[in-house]
Amino acid sequence: MSEASLTRYRPQTAALAPTAALAVFAASLRGEQLPSDIRRTVGELFLDYLRVASIGARMPWSEWARHYLAHLGGAGNAAVLFESGRKDPVRAAFLNATYSGSIDADDTHVGSMLHPGSIVFSAALALASEVDASGRDFLAAVVVGYEAMIRIGLSIQPSHFNRGFQSTATCGGFGAATAAARLAFKSDKDADRRIAETLGIVSSFSGGLTQFYKSGSTVKRIHAAKAAENGVAATLLVANGFSGPTDILEGSNGFARAYADAADFGAITDGLGSDYKLREVTVKGHACSARVQATVEGVLQLCRVHGIMPDRIADIHVGVPSIIVGRLTIPRPVDVQAAQMSLPFSVALAAAKAKDAGEGFALDVNDYETALGDPRIAAIERRVRCEIDPQIEAATTAECVPARVAIKLASGVEHAAFVAAPKGSPPRPFTHDEHIARFRRELARRLPDRNCDQLIGIAEDLTALDRVSRIVELVC
Repeated sequence: MSEASLTRYRPQTAALAPTAALAVFAASLRGEQLPSDIRRTVGELFLDYLRVASIGARMPWSEWARHYLAHLGGAGNAAVLFESGRKDPVRAAFLNATYSGSIDADDTHVGSMLHPGSIVFSAALALASEVDASGRDFLAAVVVGYEAMIRIGLSIQPSHFNRGFQSTATCGGFGAATAAARLAFKSDKDADRRIAETLGIVSSFSGGLTQFYKSGSTVKRIHAAKAAENGVAATLLVANGFSGPTDILEGSNGFARAYADAADFGAITDGLGSDYKLREVTVKGHACSARVQATVEGVLQLCRVHGIMPDRIADIHVGVPSIIVGRLTIPRPVDVQAAQMSLPFSVALAAAKAKDAGEGFALDVNDYETALGDPRIAAIERRVRCEIDPQIEAATTAECVPARVAIKLASGVEHAAFVAAPKGSPPRPFTHDEHIARFRRELARRLPDRNCDQLIGIAEDLTALDRVSRIVELVC
């Protein structure tokens, strides 16, 4: 690579290089000093993490993961959600992130194209058990994990995605490592150096390709799990003497050069510690890609308002941004995972389910599985057209992807809708009461009401929690 090309990967003027800046930020952040809206948001995201993990734990691939880990052994102190047994922190992080990150209902950051919560919370919970962390330290660890993961993702998109990488898997390890290392090295006089070394190690574990979009498979179900596992493992490796390059993000043979055509390191360092990217996180309403949520919402809205029945639909036109073409616009999915990533299939499923969709309705992974071989869904899907829409392209932001949907009936009548932002995205967030209601609907299937009440109370003020182990006692 030429000297001119290398400058594309070097940080611009900044007090600290990106890796060092993240490490110093992670080492110095205190949970009790965070803005009140960040503390509230993390609590709501934690409730959503538990909600999604509860659903995910019932999936067949979660049972596969449990069998896989049973072969490996590994006793320890780290909690596995909804189970009384304990595992070592590496395996606990893997299993909890399988539960929470495998059904495509976990929180997401649209601009960086990744899912932070399933990874960061799983890693932080695993290390919290090891070090007997307080709520304040747990809160700080989660925030630095989200910030590291999102900012690194932003710095290398969209070329990272265009190369065929899934940033949940590749950047997720950084989020897990930052969160875990913040807890492991909080009392170390060289905490920032050790966090940077942890980032240096986890970078060598980064992987995650997107061929599943085209060929199917269940590998994406464990992308978040491997990232969480890698981040915790990197932390423990440093704790036991290993080290990684402390300039791994910006180095001439580092992460950015290897994984992207160019990098904007300002996305990592600008506003770090004041402009929290965590505020840009979307909580999903439906178990499909975040970039498909607005389209699903538009179809449901049109079908409900106008009483549209599936057999009356002649054509569904969807205006999309160019970034999703060829990845999320693939019709006739080969399996459930591909179906959840397919806009045409999701549109057809939404149109078929709309007549029975009341307030608060959400497409879940079981809906996709049931519909996969349904000829009625396939017939609707054949009528879906996706075209690049310049207005949708211009309105797409790091926070959300809008949608324009037009449904033409066999009679020739056409109904159209524009959804500027889906429910759950930063412009249209779920209310605090909605978060609590969603949490209760799912967790009441597992836990007594008093446990749900106490978990909600803890989430509302993590800084008041003396020991994270109290969460474990309520959940497991």
